[in-house]
Amino acid sequence: MPAIEVEHLRRVYRTTIGVVRRRAKEVVAVDDLSFSVEPGELFGILGPNGAGKTTTVKMLTTLLIPTSGTARVLGLDVVRDAEALRSRIGFIFGGERGLYWRLSGADNLRYFASLYHVDPAVSKRRIPELLDLVGLGDRANEKVEGYSRGMKQRLHIARTLLHDPPLLFLDEPTIGLDPVGAREMRQVVGGLQAAGKTILLTTHYMFEADSLCQRVAVIDRGRLVALDTPQGLKALVRDLSVIEIELFGAADEILERIRGRSYVDSVAVEEVEQRQLLLVQTGRGAEAVQDVLSELDGLRIGKVTVREPTLEDAYVRLVGGGR
Repeated sequence: MPAIEVEHLRRVYRTTIGVVRRRAKEVVAVDDLSFSVEPGELFGILGPNGAGKTTTVKMLTTLLIPTSGTARVLGLDVVRDAEALRSRIGFIFGGERGLYWRLSGADNLRYFASLYHVDPAVSKRRIPELLDLVGLGDRANEKVEGYSRGMKQRLHIARTLLHDPPLLFLDEPTIGLDPVGAREMRQVVGGLQAAGKTILLTTHYMFEADSLCQRVAVIDRGRLVALDTPQGLKALVRDLSVIEIELFGAADEILERIRGRSYVDSVAVEEVEQRQLLLVQTGRGAEAVQDVLSELDGLRIGKVTVREPTLEDAYVRLVGGGR
């Protein structure tokens, strides 16, 4: 039996717009979404901001009722069996809220263990184990207000594991973390999956999904646009190469001109420190370099490289990129 079964899931929000003449408007956050997750799998959901990732997780964790469709988690219906399901899952939403900053890390876990009705004898043994698991064993008795953001996120993981749920929902757990904190969090998540936990992870960091997930669902505007292994998704852009060009100076006015060229699949600009990085996806590979450079006449140019496409490049093609 799959750990998660989602069939034609839909969630519609109703809101009002306008100032003088207000009128009702429907916003479709999740639209006809179907997928399944196998026991022990680390399953990723990728999508841009507003794609419906968090709304999907909230429905699967019983925090929102679907407008239509069905979802079963660990064999339980998320609407009819909500109360029974809550005790068997754990979930984390990115951010620092939900902890008591004036208490120590260990005291936070003792408090939440009592809320979860964990047997005191079990929590006495389990809390030190969990703090060691998330790398906080030597900081257990320090107040949470002195923790870094990454440490607080790892304490959230420990709190979520107090009742030893078989299934975890992690909604962008590394958002806002510095590179060291994000790396530590990914190591914890990978360790949980290796220990047998089923994990549904939402993220918009492509390398994170590539390194952690067995399968990845890409959603855009609430709809599923692709579902495959990271390797399978990268195969979608096997016909492309990516030209990366360092630029020093404004490049926005160049983009539209390059987009119109027949050899360009997509084009985007990323801000990297004090420079811009022009990314051009093309099926012509290195042969297109000179043509692209000719469009940049007058701009100061740094390093030019041609590389194989990554999961991020596949994602850009799937959700439209800069086209």
